[in-house]
Amino acid sequence: MTARSFSLKSPTPMPGWGLSFGIMLTMLSVVVLIPMAVLLWRGFVGFGPTGMWEVVNRPRVWNALELSFRAAFVASLFNLVFGVLLAWVLVRYRFPGKRLIDAAVDLPFALPTAVAGIALTAIYAPNGVLGSVILETFGARVAYTELGIWIALIFVGLPFVVRTVQPVIEEIDRETEEASATLGATRLRTLTHVVLPMLTPAALTGFALALARSVGEYGSVIFIAGNLPNVTEIAPLLIVIRLEEFDYNGAVAIAIAMLAISFTLLLAINLIQIWSRRRMGAV
Repeated sequence: MTARSFSLKSPTPMPGWGLSFGIMLTMLSVVVLIPMAVLLWRGFVGFGPTGMWEVVNRPRVWNALELSFRAAFVASLFNLVFGVLLAWVLVRYRFPGKRLIDAAVDLPFALPTAVAGIALTAIYAPNGVLGSVILETFGARVAYTELGIWIALIFVGLPFVVRTVQPVIEEIDRETEEASATLGATRLRTLTHVVLPMLTPAALTGFALALARSVGEYGSVIFIAGNLPNVTEIAPLLIVIRLEEFDYNGAVAIAIAMLAISFTLLLAINLIQIWSRRRMGAV
């Protein structure tokens, strides 16, 4: 056996590896694996693929799924750009109120989503502080439209990008940027060829976390969305409606459809991350 090979019987510098691995596997099974297995079993064995397709293949369900993933993707893209900029400012610059802004980034983590939804609705409603100004200035409504859903998802997803990218920016040595400048590179070229390649894996991780969080968001969206079928009705709300109607098979079918689409998106993002890391290693 080579020095790099590993087996369960080989000694390890970490004491209690077997116990730690057992606890980890047990908790993972209780929290993730068993519930997912029960969900899939209820759908494919108890309900059947044909029955699930009959539930999902309806205009109302497709519109809800499309809205959920489209709004989550758009909000996550915004958070990807704005979150990286915000993290860069918080790390590289000193200004009055920096600690307050840094602490406010974590507010969506601590604030109940229902409270966030009520607050955003009060602010962006047609008679709200910002909603009335936007309505009078641009003639556009925010609350009870898809735009309101975007704002709610941006609110809940921004911390994932900022907190993922921030430590990476702190580890970037400024001498690397200075060396690029001494070699004649412009600021734009230093940004695109030196800084961004180092931030790409962390930024994609933050994007994936924000996307996963936004797709399943419920509390902060239902208040500001308006919940009009085929217009502003999100898929998580449709699942809750099916449960309230005691249509458990319908709720399971929609949940499995969301799971399949989410898994496909996250798999694609992970493949892009692997490709970006290999490209950086080759460079």
